[in-house]
Amino acid sequence: MPELPEVEIARRNLVRWFSDRRIVRAESENTRIFRGAERQQFDALTGRLESLVRRGKYLLFAFEGGKGLMGHLGMTGKFVRRTEGQVAPYSRARFHLDDGHVIHFSDPRMFGRLEPAPAARLRELDAVRILGRDPLADGLTAGQLQQAVGSSRKELKVALMDQERISGLGNIHAAEALFRAGLHPSRQPGSLTPDEWKRLVQAIRATIDFGLKEQEGEEPVYLEEGRSENPFQVYGRAGSPCSQCGTRVESFTQGGRTTHFCPRCQPEDGRRSEAGAPAVDGAKARPGKR
Repeated sequence: MPELPEVEIARRNLVRWFSDRRIVRAESENTRIFRGAERQQFDALTGRLESLVRRGKYLLFAFEGGKGLMGHLGMTGKFVRRTEGQVAPYSRARFHLDDGHVIHFSDPRMFGRLEPAPAARLRELDAVRILGRDPLADGLTAGQLQQAVGSSRKELKVALMDQERISGLGNIHAAEALFRAGLHPSRQPGSLTPDEWKRLVQAIRATIDFGLKEQEGEEPVYLEEGRSENPFQVYGRAGSPCSQCGTRVESFTQGGRTTHFCPRCQPEDGRRSEAGAPAVDGAKARPGKR
């Protein structure tokens, strides 16, 4: 599922693909990715892309003439580039460029979302307006993380996924950050010590950097597609030995999602042995690339 790193890679690719190009035609299918938005406004998008900003998991497109578009990749959405006439499976909307390329929004499960709106109003849309601090775009310190998350009464991993507190982290990267920081997903945020907040903010930076390096390229391959090897240290590894200490990775349901953790590296009481402490930068063990 695309989270902050994958959406940032999409932004970088789109900026490069649109650079010095014009949209000569846009077209879309009548599908739920528009969710009541004016699909015809998407089909009217032409001209140059003036800016593309990422906020959390959202992409905010500003086109010449004051036209705009909010994009969310959902669970399986991605932007891919093909030459004119090439097929892109599950293409739901397309930008035809003046260099002979077509940028497709491909989304098999159609949980993604495209919402045309005036460019000046994109940040005022409810989904964007409520977003919390973005760890990559805004930066994030231990104090800022504690201020954003520390007062939550939700369990730590669920609180990290609250987009109104910290934007961009999802199930994968929240689990990975907690593993790198050696923190149990069920801890109460208010129980963290200053040193633990420091470890956690370092771990969030590390897992975002890892995701950016993993997905760098023309077309990300999501783990859920089943076409790649799992590159993560703990996510999706229930029943396998921990890459750091060899203990069996466990999982449980938390906030309606499956959470993966190592009971030795991430003890509930917060007291971890040095032998079981993960390396924040993931240097001790790194699974193969996708």
